[in-house]
Amino acid sequence: EVQLVESGGGLVQAGGSLRLSCETSGITADDYSIAWFRQAPGKEHEGVSCLSNSDDTTYYVDSVKGRFTTSSDNAQNTIWLQNDSLKPEDTAVYYCYADEGGNRYWGQGTQVTVSS
Repeated sequence: EVQLVESGGGLVQAGGSLRLSCETSGITADDYSIAWFRQAPGKEHEGVSCLSNSDDTTYYVDSVKGRFTTSSDNAQNTIWLQNDSLKPEDTAVYYCYADEGGNRYWGQGTQVTVSS
């Protein structure tokens, strides 16, 4: 079974940085994607970035382009989300998400709070 465990959240001042990690295990399919979502209080889940192994491309939502970077180790056991130039509106619970052959998995989330 696929498991996802996030870490790295915390409290940071506006303009600061955090590096979130997603430790993955149990992914066996050749075709899968890993994504970061976030959910701010009172708002819907929002896709932040998506790493697809089929075309080796990473996609970002417009609001984080140029500030957030997704990367992974060679085996994609660990996925990182580097958050730079953080803004108060980035405050949310950040979730790691995996889609393996249509089966969807979520991590437990890690809180990011950006103070103004």
